[in-house]
Amino acid sequence: MTEKQVYEVVRSSPDFELRRYPSHVVAEVVVTAPFEDAGNVAFRTLAGYIGGQNRAARRIAMTAPVVQQEAQQISMTAPVVQQETEPGGYAVAFVLPAAITLEDAPVPTDPAVTLHARPAVLAAARRYRGRWTRASFERHRTALDKAVREAGLTPVGAPRWARFDPPIVPAPLRRNEVVQDVTE
Repeated sequence: MTEKQVYEVVRSSPDFELRRYPSHVVAEVVVTAPFEDAGNVAFRTLAGYIGGQNRAARRIAMTAPVVQQEAQQISMTAPVVQQETEPGGYAVAFVLPAAITLEDAPVPTDPAVTLHARPAVLAAARRYRGRWTRASFERHRTALDKAVREAGLTPVGAPRWARFDPPIVPAPLRRNEVVQDVTE
């Protein structure tokens, strides 16, 4: 079974879960592609890294979710951080297994892959099912933003999109989330 990123549920509401994510490591690629295509464009490069295309030639287990965020809007406190890039760029990241630290993660051989340690963070997450479209993401992002503000929380940085299932899973069964870092 695929390891999922760990988190603690702080509280639940009908519109979102408030979660505390521990620090973790991601392997990330920045791509210039439409929203719907960015994950597929980045996937091959990231899969190569975890498949052994690293200096240790070490295979790393696939985890979930795959996280995507607009590269030019990425927050320095978000679990997916990247330097600014041209408009239309997306940072796509694999969350590495919880046992891997930045110090013991194999060094990528592809310069497009970067490793980052992400700090612990408080975030609101809205889960939804369906197709991987920008329209669907935006609809749920808007609902999450409204619910977060109504709950007295303050959004920090840009939201990110988390996909948990492979493309072979039928769209109505896919688990997706919009995740927004917050402060209380």
